[in-house]
Amino acid sequence: MIRHREEETKGYFEWVKDEEVAAYVSYSKAGNDLIIIDHTDVRPNFKGQGLGKKLVLHAVEYAREHEIKIMPICPYATSVFQKDESIRDVLR
Repeated sequence: MIRHREEETKGYFEWVKDEEVAAYVSYSKAGNDLIIIDHTDVRPNFKGQGLGKKLVLHAVEYAREHEIKIMPICPYATSVFQKDESIRDVLR
């Protein structure tokens, strides 16, 4: 299950399994129309399941739904955007 948590200036897309956060993508808010993905983390016992990519793709869907842009500064998120041209419409 993917859970979205927002704080005043930050947010998180979290992959939760059995009430444990298995992976997350964190972002900073830059105004009302931009989020900056700054970190992706997958817990060691959940690696190799594609959770990081699924969370980045979820962030893309969130951006499309809310008509905002994404600036990835996290190396992993940047690599996902480099490999998949179909999601670059949300890039800033």
